[in-house]
Amino acid sequence: MRALDVKNIQTKLNGKLLLDSISFSLQAGEVLALVGHNGAGKSTLMKTMMQVNEKQTGTIIIQEQYDQDEDLLNFKKHISYLPEEPLLLTELTVMQHFQLYALSYDISTNDFEATLARYVKGFGLTTKLDAYPEELSKGMRQKVQTICAFLPDVPVMLIDEPFMGLDVYAVDYFLVLLKEKINAGMSVVLTSHQLDQVKDIADTFMMLEEGRVKSTGDIHEFTTITRGFQDD
Repeated sequence: MRALDVKNIQTKLNGKLLLDSISFSLQAGEVLALVGHNGAGKSTLMKTMMQVNEKQTGTIIIQEQYDQDEDLLNFKKHISYLPEEPLLLTELTVMQHFQLYALSYDISTNDFEATLARYVKGFGLTTKLDAYPEELSKGMRQKVQTICAFLPDVPVMLIDEPFMGLDVYAVDYFLVLLKEKINAGMSVVLTSHQLDQVKDIADTFMMLEEGRVKSTGDIHEFTTITRGFQDD
């Protein structure tokens, strides 16, 4: 069974074409790295898959049955999103954010408590559970958002610049958790400017340029992003 099918996606904003004819599929446990210069459309594609941006054409389906257009609630219960900038609610404490995600994804109490205890310890947030976002540093807020994204066991995760704001120890722990999820069968679409770390995670890459697919291939065929790509 394919974990994710994205077909012929077109996205516009204020009449401007941001994504044009984007298509790809992922098998269970497969990791796709989205690469490209700033403004190429990577984050726009992530937001379109999460329906933050509305697409004009195309389909996005998880596990060949959860269609973004026809079954949005179940679609969102089977996908997790880690944005580049934390999207935390000012009126909720750190613990309340975790509880909200547990409710949203129907995570059992036992699974939630065991998983959360491990993640909180690993990211060094044990003393921050009663804090509000405004009391936290950017790195701490990113850790909270990261735990939220990792809490549910979903078939698909979207990760936009995962290492932004994380210290070296948090990055190492993040990679441990991500590899565990992938080995358990979760498929991942991620973006990152730290390509050396991505190459140890991703199976394939898709290069975007001005909202279109420029090239795709095995991650080991991709070396680096240079200005020369614009002149090909």
